[in-house]
Amino acid sequence: MTKDKANPERKRERLRDEELKRNPTGNMNDSINRGSSGSLVDLVGSLGWKGTGILILGLIIAFIAVSFFLN
Repeated sequence: MTKDKANPERKRERLRDEELKRNPTGNMNDSINRGSSGSLVDLVGSLGWKGTGILILGLIIAFIAVSFFLN
């Protein structure tokens, strides 16, 4: 499929991919902002697998720290 005949959805996805390649830290900021007003699916989808792993690891560490200090 040529770029001229690409539908709007493919164009948006291509532009989003190009932006992510140019500015990966902006993606993290966008995902956090989207997560505050959106759903968990939006947050995880925009973070990617590395960001999701870091988020889960942070939640586990926070849970352990809170349980340690409260007991």
